[in-house]
Amino acid sequence: MDFELWWLLAFPLFFALGWMAARIDIRQVVNESRSLPRSYLSGLNFLLNEQQDKAIDAFIEAVKIDPQTIELHFALGNMFRRRGEIDRAIRMHQNLVDREDLSEEQRLQALGELGQDYLKAGLLDRAEAAFLRLRDSRLADVAFKYLIEIYQQEKDWRRAIEIIAGLSENDQLQWRKEVANFHCELAAGMIADSRFDEARVELDHAVAQNRQCVRASILSGDLAAEGGDDAAALEHWKRIEKQNPVYLALVAERIMEAYRRRGAVEQGLQLLQAWLEQHPSLDLLDEVFQWELEKAGPRAAYELVRDELRRNPTLLGLDKLLEAALLTASVEQRNDIELVKQLIHGHTRRVARYRCDACGFKARQFYWRCPACGGWETYPPRRTEEFDLTP
Repeated sequence: MDFELWWLLAFPLFFALGWMAARIDIRQVVNESRSLPRSYLSGLNFLLNEQQDKAIDAFIEAVKIDPQTIELHFALGNMFRRRGEIDRAIRMHQNLVDREDLSEEQRLQALGELGQDYLKAGLLDRAEAAFLRLRDSRLADVAFKYLIEIYQQEKDWRRAIEIIAGLSENDQLQWRKEVANFHCELAAGMIADSRFDEARVELDHAVAQNRQCVRASILSGDLAAEGGDDAAALEHWKRIEKQNPVYLALVAERIMEAYRRRGAVEQGLQLLQAWLEQHPSLDLLDEVFQWELEKAGPRAAYELVRDELRRNPTLLGLDKLLEAALLTASVEQRNDIELVKQLIHGHTRRVARYRCDACGFKARQFYWRCPACGGWETYPPRRTEEFDLTP
C-alpha cells in the first residue's frame, strides 16, 4: 500500500517536469525560426503555393545570407530533376557552382549534380564537360560512370574504351563485357564499310577482353564469309555452342547458307537438328522447320514440329504445328485448322517477345543492348514463353 501511495505522490512531479521540458523545446524552435532569413521562409511559402521560380529566387537569396541553407539547394535541385523540371534544377545547381564562398567539397558536389541535370536534359556536351572536370576529384568514380553512359549514347565507342582503360585493373574487370561489345560495335561498322583488316583487329580486342563474347564469334564468322572462307566462318559460328548455346538461333540461317554454298545442306540440317535436341529454342525450331520443309516436304516438317512439341510443349510450338498441319491437310480440314490457328495466334503474340533479364523490358526484336536499361547482353534471344517455362 505504501508503494502505490508513493507513485501517486510522484505522478504530479513527473507531469511538471514534462511540461517544463516541452516549454524549453518550444522556445528553442521559436528562437531557431527567428534566426532563419526571411527569404528562406518566403521561399517555403512560394514552394507550397506552386510558385517554383519565385521560390528559387528566395532560396538563392537565403543562401547569400545564411550559407547553412546550402543543403536545401541540393535537396530542391534533386527534387526538381526527379519531377522533370530540369531547367529549374540546372538553375539551382548552377547558382551553387558559381558561388565563390563554397567549400571545394560542396562545389564538386554541385558540379556533379549539374552534370546529372544536363544528362537528364539530353545536353550531352555540357554534361560531358561537367564530368570531365570531376575526373581528378574524389567524385572520379561517379564521373567515370556518367562519362561512359554519355559516350554510349553518342555511340563514341573509342572514348568509352579510353575512359574504362583509365580505371584501375579491378574496375576494368567489371567492364569486360561492355568493352568487348564496344569493340564489336566498331567492328560491325568497319565490316559495313568493307574495312575488313581493321575489323579483325577490333574483334581480336573483343576476344581479348571477353573470351565468351558470342557477338565477336558471330562477327568473325561474318568476316570470314565475306572473304569467301565458309569453312572458317562455320568454325567461328560453331564456337557459340560452347560460349552460350542460347544464341545459336542467331547463326542458324548463316550456317545453313554456308552449307548450301558448300553443297552440304543435309549436313547443315543434321547439325541444327542436333542443336535443337540438346538446346531447345523456338527460334531455332522455326529455322529447322523452314529448311526441313524445303528439303523433305510438308509431312517431314510436320513430324519434326510434332516431335519437338511433345518434348517442349509451348503455344508458339503449337502455332508452328498448325502451320505445318495446314500444308498437309485436305481442303475440308483446312478451314477448321485455320480457325484454331487464328485463335492460338492471338495468344502467341503476347508470348512471342524477347525480354531483358535485368529490367524485364519486352520487344519483338532482338537487341545486343537493352533499349530500356542499357544493359549489354541482358536481352537473350529467347521468347517470353520460354522464360516462363524455364524451371
